[in-house]
Amino acid sequence: MTEVSSLTGRLLVATPALADPNFDRAVVLLLDHDEEGSLGVVLNRPTPVGVSDILEGWASLTGEPGVVFQGGPVSLDSALGVAVIPGGTLAERAPLGWRRVHGAIGLVDLEAPPELLASALGSLRIFAGYAGWGPGQLEDELVEGAWYVVESEPGDVSSPSPERLWREVLRRQRSELAMVATYPDDPSLN
Repeated sequence: MTEVSSLTGRLLVATPALADPNFDRAVVLLLDHDEEGSLGVVLNRPTPVGVSDILEGWASLTGEPGVVFQGGPVSLDSALGVAVIPGGTLAERAPLGWRRVHGAIGLVDLEAPPELLASALGSLRIFAGYAGWGPGQLEDELVEGAWYVVESEPGDVSSPSPERLWREVLRRQRSELAMVATYPDDPSLN
């Protein structure tokens, strides 16, 4: 078995060549990546559904836009909470109901009382569903050139303009990837 180097906490940014409509210009935060597979959430797919419509207690803790995001095509009837805890890099500062994924980014136990985390949260997003890959599947897609792998920043989770996140993440790269941010939505119109 080949050793899998963990990409947990990194971003997968869809290349313009990725043909799957579920991931067109998607920015995926990997929440788990090991030899058993990968799981992440798409950060830039807001839905019209308000958080208050499905998880009223958490609505006041989510940032703008206060909607549920479609985390991916798998298990759309389940909810995941991803939150940034300011100063969350020290283990002793991790509040109950929050599990670190990478640095200040972690998963929120949505079964916990919201007031347990309210004072600690810097930002919170609620995702319906997730993106998942079986063992070796993501690695195959990386070899095929479907994804760029880049470092995440805590602000990616709560971008106030999720529709611009794909371009913004690419633009901040210090490589030729910054040029990909200018790729037109429809190259046939060029």
